[in-house]
Amino acid sequence: MKRDLRSHLSSRFLTIYRKMVAGNGLLYPILGFASCVAFIYMSFGGLKLSSVPKEPKLCFVERNGTQFFLDGKSLYVNGWNSYWLMAHSVDENSRPKVSAMLQAGAKIGLTVCRTWAFNDGGYDALQISPGQFDERVFKALDYVIAEARQHGIRLLLSLVNNLQAYGGKTQYVKWAWQEGVGLSSSNDSFFFDPSIRKYFKNYVLTVLTRKNTITGIEYRNDPTIFAWELINEPRCMSDPSGDTLQDWLEEMTTFIKSIDKNHLLTVGLEGFYGPKSPKKSTVNPEEWASTLGSDFVRNSNITNVDFTSVHIYPDHWFHVLGFEQKRNYVVKWVRSHIEDCDKELKKPVMFTEYGLSNQNKDFQPSQREQFYRTILDIVYKSAKKKGSGAGALVWQFFVEGMEEYNDDFGLVPWESPSIYKLTIEQSCRLARIQGLLQEKENLKELCSRRE
Repeated sequence: MKRDLRSHLSSRFLTIYRKMVAGNGLLYPILGFASCVAFIYMSFGGLKLSSVPKEPKLCFVERNGTQFFLDGKSLYVNGWNSYWLMAHSVDENSRPKVSAMLQAGAKIGLTVCRTWAFNDGGYDALQISPGQFDERVFKALDYVIAEARQHGIRLLLSLVNNLQAYGGKTQYVKWAWQEGVGLSSSNDSFFFDPSIRKYFKNYVLTVLTRKNTITGIEYRNDPTIFAWELINEPRCMSDPSGDTLQDWLEEMTTFIKSIDKNHLLTVGLEGFYGPKSPKKSTVNPEEWASTLGSDFVRNSNITNVDFTSVHIYPDHWFHVLGFEQKRNYVVKWVRSHIEDCDKELKKPVMFTEYGLSNQNKDFQPSQREQFYRTILDIVYKSAKKKGSGAGALVWQFFVEGMEEYNDDFGLVPWESPSIYKLTIEQSCRLARIQGLLQEKENLKELCSRRE
């Protein structure tokens, strides 16, 4: 309790002081400083100023060309997906699992977790109906962000789902239809219906300007958030040309940047090439991939998109290839997108989901380690050359007793020794590139055990 009190006190002191500095010259800051000291003394007589700890300064992640930067140094990411953090934080009794997952990620050198900042309609919805929010669920998201900060983890927060899970664009279309303002019952009207665009903008504004009830920091001002992801795996199959999705992306990325200029922004793409791309027939898995209404290069080239995103699921894309054929394809897929970002887009690329299904007919547990290593090795080699390969996030990690959140890609990392070892290896070699081993004791200790 003392620690919480002191942290709050320090934060309050700095807030008052900065406000006075901002508009009143030199005299007012001096008087303001004295007033704050007097306030502290009178309110907390027994609490010495020297005992108030200084919170470590947390900077926003920035981008310069093809690289991320943090504190003036290049940043490369080894991270993971736990989409369920907010959902599992609504009930205070299940919050320890969220804390345990974040602590476990930090323990093995992971630095970024991608998770959902949405739940539209349905059970424990954050957004109950357009513009109506459940404060209880918002406080769960507050907890996730505050807890991530405590463990030194940054969050990549996704704002809506293209899929139906947790509501997604389907729920927005249902709302418009139920209120009699929808232009179409097609899920793709999410992208072109003015009423639905208004719903989504209101949602974005509410989330970005939310003041965390634990930290007191608005989300848009919190460096704990690594970046915003606009939409998970956008597709607009009703317009294969890609114009409808492109128009929506340009409008929404501009809108987000008008509210929040602190954070990086990505789209949330799977990485498929569109019908006009020369790579549609040479790199896409099959012909269908160019008809989804998305295009990796065109969508990522939008000015307000700071970095690109790619997913890697060969066992969803191919149904007849064996493991080695899929792995060979993945090499081409990953290298192609790094090449796009090195030479044309001039932006970092994050492989924000990658996984291997345990439902494959020829699946062997050892294949996962081989599959993950294939991806992580390419990212490492790009990072070592100061290329655009900026990081990768495995899908997905969870902790014991959470089988209801699992799928055919999920695992508890410490229950798979080979994956656990590989994860630490990637964390350590990326940390060496960044020169972090001498600066961060936890990494120094973690990586020294491997030498």
